[in-house]
Amino acid sequence: MQGAPVNVVVAIVDALLAAAALLLAVPVAVLLLQVLLSLPRERAPAPRLTRRPRLAVLMPAHDEAAGIAAALATVVPQLLPGDRVLVVADNCTDDTAALATAAGAEVVQRRDASRRGKGYALDFGVRHLAADAPEVVVIVDADCRLEPAALDRLARECAATGRPVQALYLMQSPPQAGLKTRIAEFAWVVKNHARPLGWHRAGWPCQLMGTGMAFAWATLRDAPLASGHLVEDMQLGLDLALAGTPPRFCPDARVTSRFPQGAAALDSQRTRWEHGHLGVIASQAPRLVARALATGRPSLLALALDLAVPPLAALVVMLCGLAVAAALRAAAGGSAAPLAATALALLALLAAVLLAWWRHGRRIVSLRELLGAPLYALGKLPMYLRLMRARQVEWVRTRRDDNPQ
Repeated sequence: MQGAPVNVVVAIVDALLAAAALLLAVPVAVLLLQVLLSLPRERAPAPRLTRRPRLAVLMPAHDEAAGIAAALATVVPQLLPGDRVLVVADNCTDDTAALATAAGAEVVQRRDASRRGKGYALDFGVRHLAADAPEVVVIVDADCRLEPAALDRLARECAATGRPVQALYLMQSPPQAGLKTRIAEFAWVVKNHARPLGWHRAGWPCQLMGTGMAFAWATLRDAPLASGHLVEDMQLGLDLALAGTPPRFCPDARVTSRFPQGAAALDSQRTRWEHGHLGVIASQAPRLVARALATGRPSLLALALDLAVPPLAALVVMLCGLAVAAALRAAAGGSAAPLAATALALLALLAAVLLAWWRHGRRIVSLRELLGAPLYALGKLPMYLRLMRARQVEWVRTRRDDNPQ
C-alpha cells in the first residue's frame, strides 16, 4: 500500500517534466522560425507615395542634460514646416529644459514626485499637444539618435496603414566595451532585429520597443499611457493590438542608443527590462491566446507567440535547469522522453542563435565568444532568483554616467 503514494508522486513528477519540456519547446520553435524568416538580405526601401503627414516628435526626458542636445540634433533637421518637437522635462533636477530649448525644441516641465515614470510624462505631453493636434506623433527617447529619413519613413508608414509603427531600435556597446556588454548587444539584436523582421516578413505584428514609435493622433490620444509600468511600451503595444490596431515593424527606419558604461547601471537596466518582460509574459500571454482563439484573429496569436519568447538568457537558464532535472529523473529509472525533448529544444535554440549570429551578429561578437555565452546566461541566475523572491515593479531610471568597469 505504501507504494501507491510513491507511484503517484513519481507519475506527477514525470508529467510535470514532460509538460515543462513541451512548454519550453514553443518559444524555442517560435524563435527559430523568426530567425529563419529574417535570413534573406533586406531589400532597399520602396519609395513612399503616401503624403507626409504633419507630425510632432514627443520626447520624455528625466535628467538627460548629458545627451539631450545630441539627440535633438538628429531630430530637428528631419522636421518639415508645420512639424514640431516637444520635450517633456519630467521631474528634472538638471539643465535638461534649458538645453532642449537651446537645441530648438518646445519644452514643457512636469513636476509630480508621486507619479514617476515615462508613461506619466508621455500622457502629460499628449495632453499638451492636444491644443494643436498633429496627424502623427513619433515618440523618441532622449538618449536616442534617429538615423536620416527615419521620421519620414515612420510618419508615412503610419499614415498609410493607420497602425502604430515601430522603428528598428538597436542598442550599441560603448567603445572598448567588455564581453558582457557585447553579448547583451547581440541578444538585443536578436530580440529587436531578427525576431520582428522575421514576423514582419510573415505579415504579422511586432511589439513596441519604447522609442522610435509612430502613432496616428487618434490612437495615441485615447491610449492608456499614464502608468509606472516597468515595460509600459510593451504593455501599450498589447493593449493597442487587443483594440484592433497591432503595431507594424518598419526596419527601414532606425533608432540607436548605447548601453550604459558602468556594470551596475547595465545590471540595473537589464533587471528592469527582464523582470518587466517576464511579468508581462505571465500576465498577458494567456490573455492574448484566449482572445485570439475567441475572435479568430491570427495576428493576435502571432503576437502572443512572440511575447511568449523570454529573454535569451532566461530561456537558456530554464532549458539547462530542465535538462538537469530530466537527466536526474532518467538516471533514476524514469522516462527519458522529457530529457530527449529538452535536448532537442537546446539544439534548436543553438541553431537559432548561430543563424542569428551569422546573419546579424558577426560584427558584435566572435564565434568563440558566442560559444561562451551560456556562462553569461548562467551568471544571471541571481537576477532570476530575485524575480522569484520579489519582482521589481517600480520604474527606476538607468544611470548613464557611470564610469566604465
